[in-house]
Parts: sequence; structure tokens; C-alpha cells
Amino acid sequence: MPSLPSLRGPRAPPLPLLLLCLLAPVRRSSEDGRTPAASFTSLPVREEMMAKYSNLSLESHNISLTEHSNMPVEKNITLERPSNIELTCQFMTSGDLNSVNVTWKKGDELLENNYVINATGSILYTQYMFTIVNSEQMGSYSCFFEEKKEQRGTFNFKVPELHEKKKPLITYVGDSVVLMCKCQDCFPLNWTWYRSNGSVQVPVGVPMNNKYVINGKNANETRLKIMQLSEEDQGSYWCHAIFQLGESEEHIELVVLSYWVPLKAFLGIAVEVVLLVAIILLFEMYTQKKKKHSDDGKEFEQIEQLKSDDSNGIENNAPRHRKNESVGQ
Repeated sequence: MPSLPSLRGPRAPPLPLLLLCLLAPVRRSSEDGRTPAASFTSLPVREEMMAKYSNLSLESHNISLTEHSNMPVEKNITLERPSNIELTCQFMTSGDLNSVNVTWKKGDELLENNYVINATGSILYTQYMFTIVNSEQMGSYSCFFEEKKEQRGTFNFKVPELHEKKKPLITYVGDSVVLMCKCQDCFPLNWTWYRSNGSVQVPVGVPMNNKYVINGKNANETRLKIMQLSEEDQGSYWCHAIFQLGESEEHIELVVLSYWVPLKAFLGIAVEVVLLVAIILLFEMYTQKKKKHSDDGKEFEQIEQLKSDDSNGIENNAPRHRKNESVGQ
């Protein structure tokens, strides 16, 4: 492979010798007599480091970028225990590889010369190797390729997340409840429970009249049992997992209701039903009464009409009697 002497940043030899480059110390700080920072030391830099971390597993991750990438590329990596880390970024461009400037950063801190660069055709590779052994070394590691515009790839290291239902857990006064947190495919060193008291988290689980019981069927889960609930037990509870490389937590919202709460709802519905039935009955009574008055009026009119007809009939018959009497005489 042709060498690229004018590429900015430390260069790796051709591929057959890449491993040798990785095993060689390349930090300028060592040349200056300064002790390299443990957080950003390439693995392995010294023979003693190789011996010290040879039993750790290797985590390899890569990101691909092009000159046409519009957004930074990010990759989230979950890390539970100390590991050797190998991060690789590749950048494809149609331009001159000699004009590309390559750098690495942890957060905003520049990682000077603690990486190697190699090129194949129109692809530029950079690799950063180091070891994560504590929480301070967790965080974001980014590779930068600066040509006409800057392209960035970021590896985000974090400890495992805890899983729990996001909906509030609703129960009633006097009952018992079990709160559970679980870590999928991970095993925390220790579990603790806290309860939010305003902005302060108060530890939970110290035996108090057999109020709390903490246990778990498996190492990757924890259960908090709260007995004889009262309305004062309502609030936010936090499960806290401790790992070798950091801590993770999740919260559960507990709602404790009095039995009067559902009873009030039932009474409210019952009152509405009674009112509705009363309104219907009153309306029926009013309708029947109105109908009765209407029937009575019609009957009265009929009686009056009959009386009127009878009186008219008597008056019509009276002249006839008189006429008959006069004829008879």
C-alpha cells in the first residue's frame, strides 16, 4: 500500500504491520517525560499494562462516515464490567486523503496521538484502543474527520439501564404491595431502595415494625414489599443498582387510595341514577295528570252537550203538546 506521509495525525504502517503499531507506544507525552493519563492510555502501551488487563474481555465497535453525512453518527454501548475497548471509525471520501485531519476526543478533551490511522483506497481508518476500568472512563468518545466540513462519530458508553413499568402503581389503604426493578441480562453488585422526600432521597428498607421487606429471586432483580399501606406511603420510590463502572436507577410511582375514593364515585353514580329516575317519575306523573285533566274536560263538555240537547228537546216538545191540546178541544 502506498504511504501517505502528508496525512495529518499519527499514521499506521501498512496492514501487515498494523498490529505492531498498536503494540508500540505512540504518545508524545511519554516522549516528553510525562506520565500518560490512565483514562486515555491506549491498550496496551506498556508491557505491564498488557499483563494487568490481559484477562479482560475485548469490546470492538465501529462507525462508518462519508463526506456526504449530514448528521453526526452515534452509537450507544452498554458496559457492565471493566473491558478492553477497540473503537474504529472509517471515513469514505472522493477527495484527497492527505487533506483530511483526524482527531479523537473524550467529551471535549482532546486525545493526543493515542490512536493510529490507516488508508485503503478512498477510505480512511482510525482506531483508538484503551481500557475502561472505572466510572471516570465512561462517557463519550468521538472521532473527527475534518475535510471541507467536519464529520463526527461518537461512541457513548453507559452502564445498563433498569426496566420497570412507567405507569403508576395504584393500591388501597391497608393493602400490601410489591415494587420490582429488573436489569435485563446484567447483574448489579448491589441493590438499594430510596423514597423521594421532596428533593431528597431517603433510604428505604431498614426494618421498621416489619413495614418493608427487600428480596429478589434472581441477582438481576430486586423487590420491595410494603405492608399495611397508608396514604403517607404514597409517592416516588427509586431502585438503585450499583455496577463496577457506575450506577443506574429507575423510579416507580405509588398511588395509595382510601376506600372512600371508589365509594364516592359509586355514590356519585347512584345519586345521578336516583335523580334520573325521579325526573322520569315526575314527568310520568305530570303527563298522567295532564291527560286526566284533559279527559275530565272532554267528559264535562259531553255532559254539558247532553244537557243542552235535552233542554232543546223539551222546548221543542212543549209547542207540540199545546197544539195537540188545542186540536182536542
